[in-house]
Amino acid sequence: MRRLACWLLDSGPVLVLAAIAGAGSFTHIRDTAAEHGQTGWMAWAIAVCVDLTCVMAARERQRDRKTARSWNGPVSWPTLVLAAGVVLSLAANLNQADPSAWGWITAATPAGAFLIAISMLERRASAPRPEPSFAPETVPAPLPVQPIPDREDGPSTELLDYARRVAEEYQTAQSRPISRDTLRARLGVSTQLASDLLCHLSTAPEAQR
Repeated sequence: MRRLACWLLDSGPVLVLAAIAGAGSFTHIRDTAAEHGQTGWMAWAIAVCVDLTCVMAARERQRDRKTARSWNGPVSWPTLVLAAGVVLSLAANLNQADPSAWGWITAATPAGAFLIAISMLERRASAPRPEPSFAPETVPAPLPVQPIPDREDGPSTELLDYARRVAEEYQTAQSRPISRDTLRARLGVSTQLASDLLCHLSTAPEAQR
C-alpha cells in the first residue's frame, strides 16, 4: 500500500493532466470533424485516431531510446508522426477558438498540455534505472593447517613425544590404555594419524618398560 501511495503521488498528477488535456483535445477534434462532414461515429473515430497516434508515436520514441535504434535522416519516423498528430490536434483546437488572441491561446491549451503530459511520461519511462550494487562477499582467511607428516616417514618426534605424554597421563588417571578415538580427540588429528601414533607408541622402547 505504501508503494502504491508513493506511485500515485508521483505519477497521479501527470496522469490526471494527460486525461483532462486528452479529453479537451478529443472534444475539439471531434467537433471539427463533425463540422466538416464527418458526422456520427466517424467524428469520434477521427478524434481517437489523432490522440492515440500521438501516444503510439511517443511510445515508439521511448522504445527507440531503450534499444539504441538508429535511423536514417535527422528525424526519426515516430518523431514525425508525433509532430503530425500534435499539428492536427492543435489545428482542430484553433478551429474551435474565438478569433482572438486569448481565444486561440485557451483553445490551444489542451493540445499543449496533452503534449507536455506525454513528454513527461515518456521521460520518466526512459530514465535509466540504477542497477543494485552488491557488496563484495568477505572471504574468511584460511585457517593455518599443520602439515601432516608423510606416512612412509611416520609421525614427527615432537608429535610422538606429545602423544606419549598424553597416553601416559590417561593411563595414570584411568588405569587403562588410551584408545584411538580418545587420542584423536585429545590431539586434534585425523583417525589415521591417531592409529599411526598408537602403533608407534606400542612398539617404542618407552612403552615396553
